[in-house]
Amino acid sequence: MISPAEILPGVIFYSYLSSERKEKVCFWNHHTLILQVSGKLILETSEQNISLTGGELLLIGRNQLGTLTKTPLPGGNYETIVISLQEDLLRKIVLEERLEADRKYIGPPNILIPINEFLQGYFQSIIPYARSSGAAMTDEMGIIKMKEGIKLLLLAIPTLRDFLFDFSEPHKIDLEKFMLNNYHFNIPIEKFAQLTGRSLAGFKRDFQKIFSSPPRRWLQDKRLNVAKHLMETKHKKASSIYLDLGFESLSHFSHSFKKKFGIAPTEMPVINQ
Repeated sequence: MISPAEILPGVIFYSYLSSERKEKVCFWNHHTLILQVSGKLILETSEQNISLTGGELLLIGRNQLGTLTKTPLPGGNYETIVISLQEDLLRKIVLEERLEADRKYIGPPNILIPINEFLQGYFQSIIPYARSSGAAMTDEMGIIKMKEGIKLLLLAIPTLRDFLFDFSEPHKIDLEKFMLNNYHFNIPIEKFAQLTGRSLAGFKRDFQKIFSSPPRRWLQDKRLNVAKHLMETKHKKASSIYLDLGFESLSHFSHSFKKKFGIAPTEMPVINQ
């Protein structure tokens, strides 16, 4: 089985693995609901660090960057069911149920959901599709299951209405603070612009004013300076940090490092503290 397998393409996924894997960059365009079936999941964002174990349920807010670390149980496996709560379906539910959707959500971007017998039964009904690679689930059935899941969430926590049905675009946030917290994510400049509530042109203009440098140049310099500090003072090897700092390959990192500092990463002196 390919992991993650799509039960309903682009909407419901089943993830299975038997060895630890760290996914450096995750970008959630839509609200996402995750049931941890077995094993452990750690979500790290600039604002939160959340650990999820078997039987726990997490709601991840849209328009976020984060890191996921997936760890199987000792001698066991790692399993999750992931449901992408597509915005067009959420808007359709608002219309069908005549709900209010004009309040701005101001709570935490990621929420652990207390699982009750209704939500537990709901996911139990999806697991057979997951373990058979979704062979029997039609598009119509998948949409019905999504609607059911959303309604059960609202039944469990009515205040999630503001979370789920806040369709406003990201407001213009503190660009300097955001970039200093998220420079290590290897995503396109366009995504950074979107997440800070700016057009690409506005992002580049504001960035230049704050950092006196174009975004791409600043990002590379920042990542390389942090790498140099980690190797000098923390005795880190290039091979253990280049991915965490947003470089796509060790060779790209080594080439960029030598170009900036004049020496290869392997020639870096160690500073004892």
